[in-house]
Amino acid sequence: MPLKSYGVLITRAVDTRREGADGTPHHQIHLTDDQGTHYRASVNVKSQEKPSELLYLVEEDFRHPVTDRLTGLASGWNTLPSGPGGPNLDFVRGNLFDPSRMRSLPPHLEGPDNDLADVLDHYVRRAVADPTARLYVFGERWGPESGVKDKVFGFLPGNGVHDIHMNQGNSTRFRKDDGVWQDGGLLIHFPQQSRWVAVFLAFQSQKWTTDDATGHALPGADPRPEPGGRAVRIVAALVNPRGPAPEAETVTLLNASPDAVDLTGWRVVDRLGHGGTVPPGALAPGATLLVPVTDGAQLANHGGEITLLDATGTKAHGVAYTAEQAGREGWTVVF
Repeated sequence: MPLKSYGVLITRAVDTRREGADGTPHHQIHLTDDQGTHYRASVNVKSQEKPSELLYLVEEDFRHPVTDRLTGLASGWNTLPSGPGGPNLDFVRGNLFDPSRMRSLPPHLEGPDNDLADVLDHYVRRAVADPTARLYVFGERWGPESGVKDKVFGFLPGNGVHDIHMNQGNSTRFRKDDGVWQDGGLLIHFPQQSRWVAVFLAFQSQKWTTDDATGHALPGADPRPEPGGRAVRIVAALVNPRGPAPEAETVTLLNASPDAVDLTGWRVVDRLGHGGTVPPGALAPGATLLVPVTDGAQLANHGGEITLLDATGTKAHGVAYTAEQAGREGWTVVF
């Protein structure tokens, strides 16, 4: 069963508070929207299951079409309908980042800049100091809790967001929270710098090969991919060819492994799962293959995602590109 109320909270950060390492500590953020409503974002920094250290990734200059999809949403809580059509986050299907780049950190250690709470505190305090900065907090809503004060910051009524982390591929204990297109995350927009910072969190007990309908870990699913572990990858795409529509869009694949890979039955698809098959046959070691985009796939000029699926329908690789990258007609986007 997926999260009961998934969405994104758009607010200003006004305070932050870290908790010790005992129990199940969280990093607490006090937020207010443009209407003056108060919220608390409760961010996990320690897992209830071993290994207890969370995986994290910070993108200092996050560039992805999901930021454009947030345009027009109102300040405050925005419930997001299930599915890939909107700004929902999905760590497996959304091609938000390379999971192999995530690293683990303990929740709390003595000294500066050496634990996950320090990482979160650094970026949130920068947002607190900048009155133009806005936080986009993805997760599950709780409250308003009528007549109940917030237990951390004391505002009334208690109100906020939690599950600000990957919400699929869970162990049996937390399997009930699995779902697709409902992952949590923290995006911070600094308008004066024309920059987005993204913070992504996951538990080491979670799996990264999940069912497209339920988000449950598939049998034999592995942990997150290792660095450089993918054999066949998307390395480039011609998303805005010269000439009138329909344009001859293409995706370039590279076999980075030392062995030939049979691509029979593989597919290249867009964010909505539309797309055609890759030309069948073996791709030699170090070789590239130019794949025509067919069967309804759309590599939109305003940004999008491209995913490579193997013969079993499992994601082999994925990339994303922005409207800025697609803006130069006739130029190939290199990933």
